[in-house]
Amino acid sequence: MGIAIIACLSFNILLGQGGMLSFGHAVYSGVGAFAAIHTLNLVTGGWVLPVSLVPLVGGLASLAVAAVLGWVTTKKSGTAFAMITFGMGELVWAGALMFPQAFGGEAGISGNRVVGTAVWGISWGPQWQLSYLIAAYTLVCAWLMYAFTHTPLGRMLNAVRDNPERVASVGYNPQMVRYLSFLVAAFFAGVAGGLAALNFELVTAEVFSAYRSGAYLIFTFMGGAAFFFGPVIGGVLLVFAFVLLSEFSQAWLLYLGLIFLLMVMYAPGGVASIAVANWRVVRHGYLGRLAPYYLALSAATLPALLGAAALVEMVYHLQMDAALGPNMRFMGLTLSTQELASWLASAAVCLLGWGLFVVARRRFAHAWEAVQTELSPSIRKELA
Repeated sequence: MGIAIIACLSFNILLGQGGMLSFGHAVYSGVGAFAAIHTLNLVTGGWVLPVSLVPLVGGLASLAVAAVLGWVTTKKSGTAFAMITFGMGELVWAGALMFPQAFGGEAGISGNRVVGTAVWGISWGPQWQLSYLIAAYTLVCAWLMYAFTHTPLGRMLNAVRDNPERVASVGYNPQMVRYLSFLVAAFFAGVAGGLAALNFELVTAEVFSAYRSGAYLIFTFMGGAAFFFGPVIGGVLLVFAFVLLSEFSQAWLLYLGLIFLLMVMYAPGGVASIAVANWRVVRHGYLGRLAPYYLALSAATLPALLGAAALVEMVYHLQMDAALGPNMRFMGLTLSTQELASWLASAAVCLLGWGLFVVARRRFAHAWEAVQTELSPSIRKELA
């Protein structure tokens, strides 16, 4: 989670702070990972460098690569920037497979983080020791990135995002602001990649993939790109999806896509925006009036999700696990893919829940409008 948080926060310097949609951010976390694993092997061969500083080497390597690629990438903005980053990502990914001497081919490059004698009993062999190192890096990197958002460069990056023409009119170069911020984001992405190299002791060309860049984009957006702590939530959700959700269902990628679609439609501000909005409702003392509608929405959502999940799981069982028989277990119940009753019951529960959700949502909207009529203009603007 710490590694994912650093990666998502670094990506949000581009997306949330600068309005730069990147489809190739994995290039820089990948460069950091490969630089770290090569450095680790050099340390094993005799170089003198504490293992705890290896992630910084990854960050510096990503910074050097970004100094070259970023100069080209940041000459454009908007859709052109997104397409250039996508092209850069595909170029580096393909190149990694073409140069096995540097990137290890499909097998990748492995290393051993236990080097030399233990200092104060710390050998970095036990996982808990590395977990504390990752936690320390996470706290320091998060604090530094938060501090960056309050620097003149960070504030000017927000201005470039909102109105680059006005930034140029007051004497600043929008491309240079984007470029310097790009370097900062690449450095922290490289640190995240270096920590991942230490954690797994194996780096493959997959770290450059569009799949990895897409994960940064999806979970930063789901966490809430408009808030600094949004990517922190996104990093936690990333681990839950890839580690926990994938253990429970073969259809976890389908669920992830549906959740992302619903977030885009109904909560484009991400989980952070929902949390902030509800906190403001509590702070202004309106939770008591709205609590019944929150409970109604939650009660309606649950059967809709369970019914839809039952249908999805039966389809996956029918297509992938048919050799195990028609029966399957779902939420403590036995469902049969060959019985029409199981399909109809699941569909009925889903439709019933969806109907209740629509009714509850309309009543909640009416209650919310009634509350807003009692608010002062300043409070109404804040809650909006």
